Amino acid sequence: MYAVTVQFTVNPANLMEFRDAVMAQAENSLELEDECNQFDVCVAENNPCIFFLYEIYSNISAFNAHLETPHFNAFNQLVAPWVSNKVVKHWERL
Repeated sequence: MYAVTVQFTVNPANLMEFRDAVMAQAENSLELEDECNQFDVCVAENNPCIFFLYEIYSNISAFNAHLETPHFNAFNQLVAPWVSNKVVKHWERL
């Protein structure tokens, strides 16, 4: 299994728009990608502008395919102006 974590810091003015978009992205990834096994969206307990995604794919190829999907590209373009910081990390699940 291949895990990806993403932490977004979102501009406060775009908080609700981002929240709606990221929840739709999670749903699309799970429904449209057979090898996306988990896609959790979390928000920091003490800061509603910090979001944390935990995604599990069958393998790195499945994640790379995710990056090419129309729904990912639409999400990425939509939220880019709303995000002040984005940190992506890749993990091998033991």
